[in-house]
Amino acid sequence: MTRLPMYRQIADAIREKISQGEYKVGEALPSEAQLRELFAVSRVTIRQSLKLLIENDELESVQGSGTYVKENKINYDIYQQSSFQEKWAHLDVVTHSDVIAFEITKASIAMAEHLDISENDKVFYVKRVRFIDDNPITVEETWMPVELFPDLSYQVMQQSKYDFIENQKKMVIDRSEQELVPILPPQDIADLLHIDPAQPIIEKRNRGYLQGDVVFEYSRNYFTSTDYKFTLIAKRR
Repeated sequence: MTRLPMYRQIADAIREKISQGEYKVGEALPSEAQLRELFAVSRVTIRQSLKLLIENDELESVQGSGTYVKENKINYDIYQQSSFQEKWAHLDVVTHSDVIAFEITKASIAMAEHLDISENDKVFYVKRVRFIDDNPITVEETWMPVELFPDLSYQVMQQSKYDFIENQKKMVIDRSEQELVPILPPQDIADLLHIDPAQPIIEKRNRGYLQGDVVFEYSRNYFTSTDYKFTLIAKRR
């Protein structure tokens, strides 16, 4: 394996200090002179490292002030079928959900197709705002067949529906089919996310399957484009 150039090694070391909280978001890094002394390298090498991190949008240079740590976008692992809490369990944050709608309704013709049920079958409609600490980062709308989950409750949806399905219902979640669509947010979504309705967001449409090809949910998740990034790996056949 080719040895990384020194400036990239230092960039990785700075990233590690950021991830460990030694260099905090919004705070200035040590000066170039201090970084040169810390890593025992030349000014040119330090400047290359900082340039790399600035161009990657991880740091921000403020003329006459210094170099600051920028707030990093949340990397959403779209390949991992996991609950909201599970996605952020590796971070030192508190997650919670506010349920703002929980009702039973009749499936429209389109929703019946999404859930593979008959039109007018009863479905749960749940709307939740998902928080990291006190910051609203996602609004989720979910539809689930009442026949599959007659005991679904408001209290369950304040927590994790995946925990309810797997540990209480003893069902096996198999997979999901997802698509990402850039949209302008409806006014209610913009209000819940505390953003300008003119700011584009990402809508993730999700169809979840239990083992045996049984559709258990259809959901729409609205993500702020400033907080999230979706990293995909494509292989050529």
